[in-house]
Amino acid sequence: MPQITFIMKTLTIKNLFYISILAIFNSLNIYSQEGKVTVNQDQRFEQLLNEKRKINNSITINDRFKIQIFTGNAELSKKALIDFRKSNKKTDATIVFHTPIYKVWVGNYKTRIEAEKKLMEFKKKYPNAFLVKPNK
Repeated sequence: MPQITFIMKTLTIKNLFYISILAIFNSLNIYSQEGKVTVNQDQRFEQLLNEKRKINNSITINDRFKIQIFTGNAELSKKALIDFRKSNKKTDATIVFHTPIYKVWVGNYKTRIEAEKKLMEFKKKYPNAFLVKPNK
């Protein structure tokens, strides 16, 4: 009787081994998905990406000088930014949020002298404007 249980165990272990080998070989023939993928993308998506890249490039806060022209709530900051961009199309401008205040920073100047020249120009329209050196 003990020999029969031993033979049954070996047969089941052998069968299990063969079944697992067979399953492995069968799974090699199974492919998940084949074919071509077509992406239909809205044309405005690329425009948004370009705008985002431009904004990210203009927010180089490393060691550049900025001029802060406005401080206030979100709505007034947006209005100040739009007003600034209308009259200064070539100058970078962005809204920066430092809890709980929104700030409008303009320009991206390498030297302090360059920034101070622009500051004098902007003070005519924005008398409370001042020079900012972020992260310093």
